[in-house]
Amino acid sequence: MRVAFQGEKGAYSEMACYDFFGSEIDTLPLLTLGDVFQAVSDGSAEMGVVPIENTFVGTVTKTYDLLLAQNLFIVGETYQRIVHCLLANTGARLDQISRVYSHFQALEQCEVFLATLGAEPLSTRDTAGAARMVKERGHVEEAAIAHEACARIYGLDLLKRSIETDPDNATRFVVISGKTLKVTKNVKTSLVFATKHIPAALYKCLGGFATNGVNLTKIESRPNKTEKPGYLFYLDLEGHPEDTDVMAALKELNFFASFVKILGSYPKETFGPS
Repeated sequence: MRVAFQGEKGAYSEMACYDFFGSEIDTLPLLTLGDVFQAVSDGSAEMGVVPIENTFVGTVTKTYDLLLAQNLFIVGETYQRIVHCLLANTGARLDQISRVYSHFQALEQCEVFLATLGAEPLSTRDTAGAARMVKERGHVEEAAIAHEACARIYGLDLLKRSIETDPDNATRFVVISGKTLKVTKNVKTSLVFATKHIPAALYKCLGGFATNGVNLTKIESRPNKTEKPGYLFYLDLEGHPEDTDVMAALKELNFFASFVKILGSYPKETFGPS
């Protein structure tokens, strides 16, 4: 199976691919999240793995935008404990490091360490790409924040492990596919909707879930780019759209919503201390 991800070899997204599918897959590194969705859409990859939220910096809004725009489905999820490592060229010492490269979110997740180190944080497209760049440049005063696998892949020294500010730092990744999968146990469903322009619209949209005993695990609003002013609401719930209680709740939702799109139903994964 070929599975697409955003980044370069050794990226956290690639590690998430292996976490979900196992080691016997062919991973396809791509430049952007949009490229991952396109690869799954055109068949270049059978599935894709993309980040959707992080416990420290929050939602990956680009993923939500792409789920709305593309005709793909969430068919799985996996949580990855994010352990950031400081990688540098062979022989470099920690007290020599004055510039640190990584994805901007990784830099944010390590801001306390970077402040203590006194190094300048410099943003790059992705973590693994930062590691490759540091190796290619060869400067002992430069380092990258990346997965520890990048030390082996790119021939760098691991100067310090677990430099993230939040010891429980984790990212939720979702698996995307052009086809839905049949799921019968421990099901989570994700959807997006917009409300009608009526009083208490959001309250009425959500009311059906409460009255039918459907547990909501997440709700998040995003500006509606096609209807301004207006908002889209992304929702995760426990259950499948064909369950009797969920079906009744969705019927009420459709009555008060101007737009509803099911993003996918998939097995729910729990995340706890590793």
